[in-house]
Amino acid sequence: MKNNKKRLKLSLTTQILLATAAGIIFGSVVGPWAGNLKFIGDIFLRLIQMSVVLLVMSSVAAAVGGGDGRDVGKMGFHTFKWIILFTIIAAVIGVILSVLIKPGVGIEIAGAEAVTRTETVSSSLTDTLLNFVPTNVMKAMADGDMVPCIVFALLFGVAMGGYTRHSGNTNMVEWVNGINGVVVNIIKLVMNIAPAGIFCLLADVAGSTGLKVIVPMMKFLGLLLIGDMIQFALFGPLTAVLCKINLFKMPKKFAKMSMMAITTTSGAICLPTKMEDAVTKFGVSRKVADFTGPITMSMNSCGAVQCYVAAIFFMAQATGIQMSPYQTGMAVLLSCLMCMGTISVPGGSIPVYTFLASSLELPLESIAVLIGIDWFAGMFRTLMNVDVDVMVGMLVADKLGELDRDVYNEKKTVKY
Repeated sequence: MKNNKKRLKLSLTTQILLATAAGIIFGSVVGPWAGNLKFIGDIFLRLIQMSVVLLVMSSVAAAVGGGDGRDVGKMGFHTFKWIILFTIIAAVIGVILSVLIKPGVGIEIAGAEAVTRTETVSSSLTDTLLNFVPTNVMKAMADGDMVPCIVFALLFGVAMGGYTRHSGNTNMVEWVNGINGVVVNIIKLVMNIAPAGIFCLLADVAGSTGLKVIVPMMKFLGLLLIGDMIQFALFGPLTAVLCKINLFKMPKKFAKMSMMAITTTSGAICLPTKMEDAVTKFGVSRKVADFTGPITMSMNSCGAVQCYVAAIFFMAQATGIQMSPYQTGMAVLLSCLMCMGTISVPGGSIPVYTFLASSLELPLESIAVLIGIDWFAGMFRTLMNVDVDVMVGMLVADKLGELDRDVYNEKKTVKY
């Protein structure tokens, strides 16, 4: 009997997949009433979000404070090297596809009154960079400003490592590791209700939005899909060759985090799953996963930069504006910079669209159409962001001799 029960037990990945399909079908059938279930999905998101800041800060501080300075320097160098390279490639792919597919041609732009949901953003890139350094880390934690939190955690980890080496007192390291372990357990408990939360979220989307909003924007969403496929076709084999692993084992290993990315459209919500799978499925060491996971979440946004570049071309094409070479170059530069230090959360791209339109003197009215399909665009953004984050972690781990190929090849099991 016990063996039969084990066979009947569905994996979390399968449960999420079934919840996704069931939520879309249920929402489509019952219509707007499905919005009454959204609060359950919101509770699930909040339960994850309440732990993310502590998870990020304790993971980064433990990874930095637990190693020597050379290890941290190497991890930082190789992490940012791959982040910059992959981000630039993704932006260029966005430009090429936007020129070929022309997502904005033939789109009817709504009036200015339809853009009331947009938010203002900092008018200066220097302000954006300045805001990376917190004046009050408690306020940054309360506001969920992840990059200032990571900057503080990096400094805290360096200082903690120096204190430990000079004093021989490991209490602080053990305390930080203890907090990290407790937060990880909280998230594991919350993940048990992930299928129910995802069902309710997608039922609301299908019931209130439906598929009618997608039809006029199929070219734009199709561009993001094609771009994601091209990125996978480039980055996947590159990672496999450099890390000397079997490329064809990757899709199955990416399945759970990919489903989380598509259904929640939030890189922050996917962070715990991404970090755990990087260690237990891909063979990345805990030290490297704890360092690269939070940093890539905030800094590596291959899906987002591709989407932002495509959005700029969409806004220009939809309003009959011809992009000059200078504007194209600025589109790539600004899109890359706006991806540095942002977390993918549902609706988080709307202020970015506003900033990009204002910076390039494009009509704000065109943002209204993008808002209508932002949730669907978020699926493609987050999918690429999350999966490439793990590839960066693998490449860094391989360079530092911290990639366990026996784990990747399923000859050995480890726990996060």
